[in-house]
Amino acid sequence: MDNLRVVMLGPSLRQQGGMATVESLIVNHPADGLRMRHIATHEEGPLTRRVWVFLVGVLRLLGDLLTRQVDVVHLHVSERGSMLRVGCLVWLATLFRQPVIMHTHGCEFHLFFEQLPKWSRGLVALTFRRCAAVIALSDSWRQYYIEHCRLDPNRVVVLLNPVKVPATVPLRTRSHPVKFVFLGRIGRRKGAFDVIQAVASLPPAQQQRLELWLAGDGDLVQAQALIEQLQLESRIKLLGWIDPDTRDRLLSEADVFLLPSHNEGLPVAMLEAMAWGLPVIVSPVGGIPELVTHQHQGFLVEPGNVGAIAQAMQTLLLQEPKRLWMGQAARRRVQPLDVTQYHLALQKLYNTRSVPSRSVQREPLMDRIGF
Repeated sequence: MDNLRVVMLGPSLRQQGGMATVESLIVNHPADGLRMRHIATHEEGPLTRRVWVFLVGVLRLLGDLLTRQVDVVHLHVSERGSMLRVGCLVWLATLFRQPVIMHTHGCEFHLFFEQLPKWSRGLVALTFRRCAAVIALSDSWRQYYIEHCRLDPNRVVVLLNPVKVPATVPLRTRSHPVKFVFLGRIGRRKGAFDVIQAVASLPPAQQQRLELWLAGDGDLVQAQALIEQLQLESRIKLLGWIDPDTRDRLLSEADVFLLPSHNEGLPVAMLEAMAWGLPVIVSPVGGIPELVTHQHQGFLVEPGNVGAIAQAMQTLLLQEPKRLWMGQAARRRVQPLDVTQYHLALQKLYNTRSVPSRSVQREPLMDRIGF
């Protein structure tokens, strides 16, 4: 049988963030029997640049549809402008009777959707229903899309984000200082300011035993001002955005990962940290509680609860055996999400929702897609 031709559309692979990371893992590690092509439909920059990238992406997809060079269209979407762009692509692909896989990532989709006028919510829901399948990042998000967009449950499948699991990780004994790392957009939503406040609330003697690295773009000026205001310059390093090689180096050198977000889908940075054997301090939002059990792979703290963040940091700072044990448990938990396993599940989804000559439609989708 010929290779299944998949055209994937979403943010530029050069773009920062979890969605582009997932795209890169999919495109760069395809399963046997797939021929994958990526088309960028969004790129950071001036409005004229963003519009140009989108229009070029539409024309490239249209060319593939007209010449019948595609069997499955795989679209990545979050919320707001992303939903508008992807909605146009869904209607274009289905006009040519091509199956569309909608891959959802939006950690604030519920806030966006519920603020829309009634007619707009109806249009968004109808767009989702045009898709052959919708990928959700967790059971909770799956249920949300089913209920609010009135989707057929057999068309909504959970695929947790993939991660590249390192073959080996360092032995993190006798760390001094104990190194905490935060990877994500610096700002309120990811809990960066809460983490800074948590360090400030620790006793001075404990502050001297730790170092915190904050890596990511966002509100860097505000974060630096808060660090200086709390006189934590010697304890907290603001690194800005880092490339993948630097990220892996930080994760290999760190002892604990923090991301106490207020809203999430399923953060790729958390999965990467767990793959490197780090215990995590995260919030029970989005798909996180489906991967992290409190006091097993790490700690679950309520969003904005600075005291709980500080207490979790204190425990992992002072109790090395627990820190090491939790890190090992975290690594074991994400090993099944290694990118090679992910592609087998994704390939099943493509095959069940591709052109009629390839598809098997008799059994429910959720019974066939295992992970």
